[in-house]
Parts: sequence; structure tokens; C-alpha cells
Amino acid sequence: MAESNRERFDYIIIGAGSAGCVLANRLSENPANKVLLLEAGGPDKKMEIGIPAAYGNLHRSEVDWGFSTEPQSHINNRRIYLPRGKTLGGCSSTNAMAYVRGNHADYDEWESLGNKGWGYKDVLPYFKKSEHNEDITNDYHGKDGALNITFAKYFQTPFAHAFVDACIELGIPENNDYNGAKQEGAGLFQFSIKNGKRHSTATAFLKPVLNRTNLTVITKAMVKEILIDGNRATGLEYITSNNNSRKVYASKEIILSAGAFQSPQLLMLSGIGDAETLKRQGITIKKELPGVGKNLQDHLFFFVSGISKQQEGFNHHLKPLNQVADLVKYMVSHKGVLTCSPLEAVAFLGINGDSNVNLQFHFVPLHVGNDYKADVYNPATYPKRDGFSILPTLIKPKSRGYIGLKSAYPGDAPLIQPNFLSEEDDLKTLVAGAKKALEVLNANAFSPYLHSISAPMDQSEAGIIEHIKKSVETVYHPVGTCKMGNDTMSVVDDQLQVHGIEGLRVADASIMPTIVAGNTNAAVIMIAEKAADILLR
Repeated sequence: MAESNRERFDYIIIGAGSAGCVLANRLSENPANKVLLLEAGGPDKKMEIGIPAAYGNLHRSEVDWGFSTEPQSHINNRRIYLPRGKTLGGCSSTNAMAYVRGNHADYDEWESLGNKGWGYKDVLPYFKKSEHNEDITNDYHGKDGALNITFAKYFQTPFAHAFVDACIELGIPENNDYNGAKQEGAGLFQFSIKNGKRHSTATAFLKPVLNRTNLTVITKAMVKEILIDGNRATGLEYITSNNNSRKVYASKEIILSAGAFQSPQLLMLSGIGDAETLKRQGITIKKELPGVGKNLQDHLFFFVSGISKQQEGFNHHLKPLNQVADLVKYMVSHKGVLTCSPLEAVAFLGINGDSNVNLQFHFVPLHVGNDYKADVYNPATYPKRDGFSILPTLIKPKSRGYIGLKSAYPGDAPLIQPNFLSEEDDLKTLVAGAKKALEVLNANAFSPYLHSISAPMDQSEAGIIEHIKKSVETVYHPVGTCKMGNDTMSVVDDQLQVHGIEGLRVADASIMPTIVAGNTNAAVIMIAEKAADILLR
């Protein structure tokens, strides 16, 4: 094709997820920049996306990639389900909306690993830039950003405050702002919600700028490969919704924001990665980078549940007649239980002798039961009797896994091998977390509400381990598979440029060298803000 006939943009962004929507907004602010944003999923039109409490209905739907791990040898050979957003906004359109930045020490660790400009003092301005916090005014929060952050406004169970009080009773300090001066302690969750509706990055960053003439957004566009000419990324080929193939070219940069599973997959499909992995699939090697797909980390949690004395939680809202009544109330007034994430309260603590925060408690007003028949990703399978649960969460795992290729076809799922609990310390931390969670549920603050503990039924060490292996799930926070750094296993440098390939950067959760201590969405938005600044500088 003649050079003049090539369809050309300044910037091409692959993936309109949590990072891609932010990048599209920032890079197209200057009308001189011609920006293309490609998304493999469709528009975010599914009704349940906007309704916070309906997020469980998005799993295994058309807006979910619905990946699974390889069998996990350390957790009864189970294949663990891995939801991933497949729509505008990505996981910010399908997650539980928790706004958690992690620990100050997480980012200082990144900087200590040789990533200049990624310490906490450097990244804080980018967190603040994206944020409009309705409720907290201090030096750690923004007021002028596009993303609305709020505490739950229109519904809260009494169980949430009992949880915080019980934590305080056990010596875990109260903390009304875990995103502020310090992370440790117990308090209520902060959410990316606005006026009782989910505030995804598509809603906050992308939709307000769709009328920009220099921004093109194409959905149902599956990228086949990034085109590499010598040591430069020049463009890409993608498959359209009617199964045609198209090529587009970038004058300045291609930014890969497809997430911790699909960013390394696409690099490998484009000939960038471990030589043996590429050879097995018959892919021509363009740049050998053995770290592509390695260093996979994720958070794990499981339920420690109690049955309540009263019907004030979420379970009875799952009965069909109650669901109809709740939906009518929501549609009429935007009030009630549907305005809320299923999460309510949270605690961060150090456990097993660790002075640093290494465990998170997610608190939910949901009783899950103990027969292991309930699918935590399908609310219809929950018991109808009310209760509450603490989810001890491993937030600084030592286990590491990898992403591989099952085939050279971009529409096939990547091979996902997280090696969950392969490091013994990870299981020890979760066992200690279960014991601490049981202490919290048995504290005086819960005595007006707790009828009985329902899981784990056997609270011996062996019983807790069996319960963990039967019920542990991922919090779907995969990171690390295109890690930032300058060692032999790093994929991008601290400017997010792929080592040895000009014009190609990665900006999403995959660049984290180590996982942050807490839900990852806020950190991904920060990464995108900083990436945009790097590109525009």
C-alpha cells in the first residue's frame, strides 16, 4: 500500500479499559493529536453495568472475557475463574468499585527497584489529578478530577459499623481514610460511584470527550498483532466486527493497555517475548524479551461467614420479589440497596509477625454458607438467610506465575498459570487471617448480630486449611506480566517503553513490578495518568 493511502494516527491505544479510557481522554486534549482507541468488547450498554449492586450479574456475561487458570496443584487442582471486563471501561465497568490506592511503601519499593519517578511522592499527584472526592478534603485527595469517589450514601447495614468496632476492640486502629496518611486500620470503603451509579473510566473519562473530532473509538476490534519494522512499532492489524482485517499506523506511539493477561499475550503474538514460547507457536521472533508474561501476581481471598440474628444484610434482597421491589425503588429514586457495592467495610493489617501491611479484610453483608455449592461469582447461588462475611485477603503474595500461549490466534484465551499458594508463606498468612477474622466475628461488637459462625465449620488448623483450599478465589487483581524495570526479566523501562522497541509502550496493571497492597483499579488509573504525562512531555 502506498504510504499516502495508509490510515494513520498519532497515537493508537489498544484496550479501552481502566487505563485506555484515561489515556484516550488525556492524549486527545490537544486537538493536534489524532488518537485511535480500539476495544475488543462492545459498548458499555448492559443495564447492570450502571447499577452498583448488580455487578455480580456481569460475570460470565457478554461483557466478561471469563478466563480460567490452569489446574492449581496447591488448591485441590481447581481451575480458578478469572473475570475480566470486555467492554468500554474494562474492569472498571464490571468490578466492585472499591477505590484503594495501596500502601505508600508499594511505590517506594518500585522506585527502589530502579524505577525513577515511581515513588509515592511522585505518584500521589497523579492519584489526585484523576479524583473528585466528595467526602474527604486533605492533602492526599483531589477535588477537580474526572473520577467521582464517595462513601456509600444511600444504603448501609448496621453490620458494617459492627465490623469496624470489632476491629478496634481487637487493637486494629480505626482509619477513616486508608488512602490518606496511612493505610493500616479499619474503616468504610471508598467507591468509584456517583449519584448511586457506577462511575467507570468510560463514564468519567471517555464519554465526556467522544465528540472530539481528533478521537476515534472503535469497539469489537480484536487486535491481531502489533506491526514491527526493525526495532520500531509502526502500526497494528486488527479484526473488525464483521471479521475483516484492517491495518492502521501510528506516527508517534502505540500504547498497549489490554491488561495483565492480554498485554503480554499480544506482545507474544507480535513476536516479542520468550524465544521458546514463540517457537512453539510458530511465531517469528522480532525481539527476545524473556520476561514477557512472567512475574504474574494476584490477590486471593476466601469467606469467613456468620449467620445473623436479623434480616438486615444482602441475602434476603436476592429473593425474586425483593429484587423487583429494589429495582423499582432504584429506578424511581436512585436510593436503596442497589446503589451500593456488595463491599461495605475494610481493614488493612500486618499479620504473622509482619510489621508491614500484608493482609486485607473485605467485609460484606453477605452470608455465603459452608457447603461449597455457592458460587461466589453468582449471587443466585447464595443462601437466602442473612448474614455477613469477612474475606481475609492475601495482598502481598510471594507466589509467582506466568502467562503463556495456547495458540497463535488472538481470539483464544491465553494460558494462565498463577501457581497460587505455591509459596508456603502465602498459605500461612491466609490461615492466620482466618483466625483473626474469627476473632473479629466473635468480638463483643458483633454480639447483637451474630447468630452463629457458618464457615469454616471446623476451626482447627487442619479444618481452616481444608476450607481455604475448597473456597479460595482470586480477587481478580492480576498484575506484573510486563514488569517495569531494568533487569533481564523486565519488559518496559520507567518511561513504560518496551525494551528495544521504539514507539511501543505498555500502560496497565501488567507494568507493576510488585503488586500493590489492596484493590488495584485506582493504581491502574494512576499509571494511565502518569503514562499520558510521559507521552505528552
